[in-house]
Amino acid sequence: MLNVFTLTNGRLFQEEIDSLQALADLHPVWVDLESPSAEEKDWVRERFGVSIPVDIVDDDIEESARFYEEDNGELHIRSDFLIDAGDASKGAAAEPARNVRVAFILFRNVLFTVHDEDLPVFRLLRLRARRTPALIQDAKDVLLKLYDADAEFSADALESIYDKLEAVSARVLKDEVNDTVAAEALAAIAREEDLNGRIRRNMMDTRRALSFMMRSRLLSAEQFEEARQILRDIDSLDSHTAFLFDKINFLMDTIVGFININQNKVIKIFSVVGVAMLPPTLIASIYGMNFRFMPELDWAAGYPLALALMVASVAAPFIFFRRKGWLR
Repeated sequence: MLNVFTLTNGRLFQEEIDSLQALADLHPVWVDLESPSAEEKDWVRERFGVSIPVDIVDDDIEESARFYEEDNGELHIRSDFLIDAGDASKGAAAEPARNVRVAFILFRNVLFTVHDEDLPVFRLLRLRARRTPALIQDAKDVLLKLYDADAEFSADALESIYDKLEAVSARVLKDEVNDTVAAEALAAIAREEDLNGRIRRNMMDTRRALSFMMRSRLLSAEQFEEARQILRDIDSLDSHTAFLFDKINFLMDTIVGFININQNKVIKIFSVVGVAMLPPTLIASIYGMNFRFMPELDWAAGYPLALALMVASVAAPFIFFRRKGWLR
């Protein structure tokens, strides 16, 4: 999909593009390629003379491979953006949170973005730029506003994590924690821990991208100050992610402690039963079959009855343990 945006009075307007000629007639400030086809890449390459990356997803963590400037003036940045599991617009709350790689190319005052999925941060910026006058002045403003929206989106996700952890904490500390409740709580905490880690990684990546832009000396004084403000916001988010990690560890330890308490209760029952059985076992081991008068020796049904008692002695505890939930 090829989304082309022009700038009028500081507002972004999306243009309809269905051919190379339609693209050639425009002077956009932002060209967004979402899962672009080969034909759309060719249009952009022919119209603007910019090289569109074939594969934006790579595992190269070297900074020089993700942030660099070409000899022709193309500024390349590859950043990760967060998609939260709770993004209602995706219609799949059960999907795990993930980071989506986006390739940015800043060339001749046009920002090109290449990504494989629709991102909530991009939707948020498009909405704001249509409604707020003078929000965008050039392509670099678009890039900075995307990073600003990403930091805001991450802050909202952190608030959501905190609310969900508070709900888990209230349930764990208020209700009786059995194995089922403990398993559900641990699963919920694990999901929030994963999201918190992805947010922290996302913020680290954004910090590196902004630092690269500031070092490149492409920003105006106002844009430079805006980048510094975004970095300060990211620093505050980092401290909040650290707090959430501590809270997650506390809840993990608390739930594991309740599990150990429940296990100790079961072991206590077995210990009491074992101690209660010691005296009769001791007496039986001393006297055993050492009696001349034993009526049971003449029972015709004695042998099958003994077999039935042995089977019952195994089946009865098994059924009891299953009902108590100790064998789940």
